[in-house]
Amino acid sequence: MLIETFYGGVEIHRKERIIYAKFLRPHQVLSTCRAAGGLRDDLKFVFNHQSGEPVGHGHRHAAELWRHPQAYRRRVCQSHGLPAEDCAVMGTAANMRNAALVREAFRDLEVVAVCTAGVEANAGRAGDPAAYFETAQGFEKLPPAKEPPGPGTINTMIFINKPLIPGAMVRVVMTATEAKTAALQELAVNSRYSDGSATGTGTDQIIVASMQTHAPPLTSAGKHAKLGELIGRAVLAAVKQALAQQNRLTPVGQRSVKIHLERFGIDRKGIREAVCRYLDADRAALLRANFAGMERDPVIVAAVAAMVHLKDKFAWGILPASCWSEVMGAYAAQVACAVSGDYSGMADYREHLAPPMTETDNPAFVTLVCRALALGFQHKWPGTPGE
Repeated sequence: MLIETFYGGVEIHRKERIIYAKFLRPHQVLSTCRAAGGLRDDLKFVFNHQSGEPVGHGHRHAAELWRHPQAYRRRVCQSHGLPAEDCAVMGTAANMRNAALVREAFRDLEVVAVCTAGVEANAGRAGDPAAYFETAQGFEKLPPAKEPPGPGTINTMIFINKPLIPGAMVRVVMTATEAKTAALQELAVNSRYSDGSATGTGTDQIIVASMQTHAPPLTSAGKHAKLGELIGRAVLAAVKQALAQQNRLTPVGQRSVKIHLERFGIDRKGIREAVCRYLDADRAALLRANFAGMERDPVIVAAVAAMVHLKDKFAWGILPASCWSEVMGAYAAQVACAVSGDYSGMADYREHLAPPMTETDNPAFVTLVCRALALGFQHKWPGTPGE
């Protein structure tokens, strides 16, 4: 099925479990593909293939993609009637029907981004501990690194209607990667391998294709060049759209205390029960019955998000450790006020909640937030529940 034709140079098709681009005019291609990857001038097709289901699937195709990429390419091309020698292929567990296509243009310059994305199981941060070391014999598992918890990949195809010098082709990859990371930042996506925020997944792939014409090639795709701006806008929008469609991951959906705290080692049930430990039985029952609404209250989420942001600033060395008690006491008090709805007790909350300078690890931080939530809830309902 033809989805759309762009700038008279490329057709985007969807067929069964693939989205493929057919070049109507010659394109230079730079890609991370394991088969036909690198810088190529001889490709007629590039495509993104769903190699398995995201959950509970054996992923035979996915294993073949990594162990025998040429065989994987031949198998997929044969299944879809495409010439393997003319194709570069990416694999993913994402549904091709959830792909996002975004076009950006300025004057006679056009950029098209086609993305599939899934991050819920495999999001990571650059520099997280690796699980494998590649040797001549294959991939060696590295203990005690965490095994990937499941599939998750952001695959991006970028099409440009003008030729680029090789250095600018590489710069496209840099700009697109920054845009992808910006999308994850805006969506508050957490790493599954550390307590940091995610910058991508461990299996992200990219294809960049620039149409070959007789016009002078463009020399820059960085943020100061209009081409870089178009790439950034297109990829940012496409990644966010694809994540909304694949994972139902949206800005409104990320308005959650749990989502902001989970990278420190606690889930929604853990937060709820930790808060209840600081309440009497009646108020604990009341909180359990209303926790979903409180956990997504925008003012409460804002206060918890501020604490998380400040914890990062301490971890990165922007704020000195000597200020930990003062800063965290003040912002924990803000959380309590957000829950209670009464800001007149800010000073008392601050004195009550200020943590010792030694309590800076993740469990102590989560405990502080939960204490603040409980204190605010207790003061919100000072009488006996039900009165």
